[in-house]
Amino acid sequence: MTNNKTYFVANWKMHGSLNSVNSIQNVIKLSKKAKYKNVRIVYCPPYTLIRQFVEKTKKTKIDIGAQNCHFENKFGSFTGSVNANMIKNIGSKFVIIGHSENRANGDTNKSINLKIKSAIKANLKVVFCFGETLKEKRNKKTNKVIAYQIKKGLHKIRNIKNVFFAYEPVWSIGTGTIPKINELDTQVKKIKKIIKKYYKLKNAKILYGGSVNSQNIVTLKKIGSIKGFLIGGASLNSKNFIDIIKKTIN
Repeated sequence: MTNNKTYFVANWKMHGSLNSVNSIQNVIKLSKKAKYKNVRIVYCPPYTLIRQFVEKTKKTKIDIGAQNCHFENKFGSFTGSVNANMIKNIGSKFVIIGHSENRANGDTNKSINLKIKSAIKANLKVVFCFGETLKEKRNKKTNKVIAYQIKKGLHKIRNIKNVFFAYEPVWSIGTGTIPKINELDTQVKKIKKIIKKYYKLKNAKILYGGSVNSQNIVTLKKIGSIKGFLIGGASLNSKNFIDIIKKTIN
């Protein structure tokens, strides 16, 4: 990893209760230590806990985000949905868009594009997820798939300075399997080239997500072009999450 800011985005998915809010106290303590001044932690709990997390992390460097949003910015008849303005209004600064689990449940490149536009309009920072399936990997379509997802997801979006690019190989999420280090390093460099080619962005913030834990982080952190990690299950336990942060920075 470089000496620049390193991001740790905790995606809690459909986990957590009101009692869970106090479980992040040790993470808050860690974030205040001088040694971790360049660490940026983002918690993305379920909608039901966002406000509580915002209150808990006041006067800290920890930011709070949502796990998704509706593409419509205005209020309307969208039962069960929450839009970017509503997320911003309760204190969120980030939103995850395009996660493979949401893609599997109906998100398309078109809807993802509309959601990103909506989030940027609401002044939210976007964690834009993309990645190939195992079948696509085996058929050697990884680069084509990723380029397509990025171009379609950011179609007609010019202001991408607040977009974090989260590469998540679908076959890695929740499986405990991560890409080989040389393959991942090469893939991240290719992603940066794609972003530079189409969006003239030289210093794109690339995150890696997919079975990140306190064991494999020692290997993953060796890839200098990665600016941080999108962490699922391992972020639910504060001890494990702290271990990941410490092993990355130390």
